[in-house]
Parts: sequence; C-alpha cells; structure tokens
Amino acid sequence: MAHATRNPNMTTLGFKKLQSFENENVGARLGGKSMAVQKPAQRAALGNISNMVRTTHAGGKKVVKKELRTKTLAKSKATSSLQSVVSLPVDNVKTDICRSPLPEVVDQMEVDPIESAIEAFSQRLIDLQVEDIDKDDGDNPQLCSEYAKEIYLYMRTLENQMKVPAGYLDREGQVTGRMRHILVDWLVQVHLRFHLLQETLFLTVQLIDRFLVDHAVSKGKLQLVGVTAMFIASKYEEMYPPEINDFVYITDQAYTKTQIRQMEVFMLKGLKYSLGKPLCLHFLRRNSKAAGVDPQKHTLAKYLMEITLPEYSMVQYDPSEIAAAAIYLSMALLGSEDNWGAKMTHYSMYSEDHIKPIIQKMATAVTREDAMSEKYHAVKTKYRSNRFMTISSLSQLKSDFMKTLVEES
Repeated sequence: MAHATRNPNMTTLGFKKLQSFENENVGARLGGKSMAVQKPAQRAALGNISNMVRTTHAGGKKVVKKELRTKTLAKSKATSSLQSVVSLPVDNVKTDICRSPLPEVVDQMEVDPIESAIEAFSQRLIDLQVEDIDKDDGDNPQLCSEYAKEIYLYMRTLENQMKVPAGYLDREGQVTGRMRHILVDWLVQVHLRFHLLQETLFLTVQLIDRFLVDHAVSKGKLQLVGVTAMFIASKYEEMYPPEINDFVYITDQAYTKTQIRQMEVFMLKGLKYSLGKPLCLHFLRRNSKAAGVDPQKHTLAKYLMEITLPEYSMVQYDPSEIAAAAIYLSMALLGSEDNWGAKMTHYSMYSEDHIKPIIQKMATAVTREDAMSEKYHAVKTKYRSNRFMTISSLSQLKSDFMKTLVEES
C-alpha cells in the first residue's frame, strides 16, 4: 500500500477553501465587508418562509410593520374534508366508530421488550441505590436526560443486531487477519492526515468488518474497500468531508474516482444502507460520566479502545464491551478509589467478570512487542503527541499490573 507525500502546491482536501470560508464568516460576524449579506431564499410554491418586515411612510414618519405570510397552498378535497371532521361537535360523533372497548384492546397489545428493559433498568437503579447521573441535566437539551436510558438501551439492541462474528476471515479467501491489521494501521494514518473526527475512524473500521463478513474481496481490492469505507464514514460523520480526489491521491492513483464510486454503491447495498451501528465512543462518554473521570483517564480509555481497532482477535466484541473494558483498565492504571462498583456495573451493564477477558486482550495489544507491532504502530505514534497528552508514553502501561494481565490471558 502506497504512502504518499502531499504536494504543497495541490489544493486537495478543501482546506484552503474551508479556511477562506471560515474567514469570510468571521468577517461577517465582526461587521467586516468580506462577506455580502444575502437576502432570504425565495421558494416558488410556499413563498418566503420568513416573516416579512415592511417599511412604510405615514405623516412623514417611518412605520415598520411586521407582516406574516398569508399565502397558503390551495385547499384540496382531502384537506377540506379533514377540516370538517375536526370541526364536528363532540355530540355528533357516532358511538359505533370504535367497536372494540379500550380495555380489550389494551389487553391484546404485546409488551414492548425495550420498554420492559427500561422499567427493569430503572428498578435496578432504585434497588441498588445508585446515583442517577442524569438528574441534574434537565436544563441542557443536548444531553437528552429524559430519554438517555431509552437511547442507550436501544443502542445496545442495535449493536447486537449488527454483531461481527469471531474469526470471520478464517474461511477460505485471500484476505487474512494480518492484511486487515495492515489496512487499519494505514487508515489510522490517513485519518490523522485528513484531520477527521474520531467517530469517522471507528465507523470506518466497523463498515469494513461488516462488509467483509458477507463479501469475499481479493487482495488487490482490500485497500479500495478501506478508502471507500472511510469515504462513506466521512460523509456520514463530517461537516466537511474530504473530496473523492483526496482518496484517489492518498492511494497513489491506485484506484480511480469511478472505481471508488462503484465500490461505494456496492458497499452501501451490501450493508443495506444501515450505517447506524453505535460506536465505542458513544458508550465511553456514558461510562466516563458515570465514573466521573478526569480528562487524562478519558483520553487513556480512548487510546485503549483505538489500539484494539487493528486487532483481528477483538472483532467479535460489541462496542459497549470495548468501552467498558477501556474505562475499567484506565481507572485501574491511573488509580481510582472505586474501580468497578455497583454504579459502574449498572450504567455499563457489564460485571467485572464479564469484561475481564477483554481487558486481558487489551493489555496484550498494548504491551505486545513483535515484528507486527514494531512495524505497524500508527495508534501508538498518534497518542505519543502532545495533542493526545502523550498518553501512549505513560509508564503505567509498562507496569507489573499490565504484565500480570497479559500472563493471565
């Protein structure tokens, strides 16, 4: 797989365009003249969707009137009949419209498994006398405190539906676990080069694994699958995704734009356009909030999760399991008073015994010293920078505790 050095004269990635766009926005906000104020967009059918401000002159004085749009769509027969039904008096409604009494209908309804799980989850919260970590978030609409429990239970359902089986590459085929390791290691470097979100990297690896489960790929097309997966993930997660030309360039012209587009369509059809499998990062944020960890512990947990991405032996674990093991190991290495009590068991939904084998494999991936780890160590190099608090250089990662975990695995 080719590693290319970007020509400084090239304007790929759209970074210069993005920078000039941001400068224009800043100038407009500061009252500069770099960006002209545009009029609201006009819509042919509905007219202007905003309120109109009209200035008139009465008696030599300016009068500003705020006039709401009165233009409406033509009323269809369906709309007219619906209005007439809505305006009917209650006394005129016939009683035989609903033939089945309400109690019988309720009795016949099936119990929603998600709703039952929510009730059980809330009951455990009371029984174990665990602190409700969402109780003080009602004023922040972005945290969705009213629905947080339902959201995370639904995410657990989704990850189970899109599970990747262990050893799926062991069947007869050209792609091996070692080749997957090399591909993911290269994609970590591409991801860093493009300055993409961490969600994009985790989603990229997920798409590759889920696609390769049901589709045999030749050696020559594996890198094409990798860049196409990142192309799809970028458009799913990023506000300003890289252009397709950037992926052609980063592969040293090994594939054309047409080939990437064809593979994109093929992968999306193969995945049934289902890209919403939860990521480790989603569960880690929940676990970090429950544990009340500091930024260093949270960053170390992210490093531990990311170091598992190239590991073929970890593909069978759900994102929630990886996130729980990462926060556990991070807290253990950096010293936490309450390592894994009832609170963490409740919110991660995993016991200490359940995640212990995952923790041991994670420790093995961190401390492993062989030809593969020496040559392909993009994650370790990435987290050695100041941007990531030089987290991969921590002395705790080479401690006796880590050696003990490896020996027990």
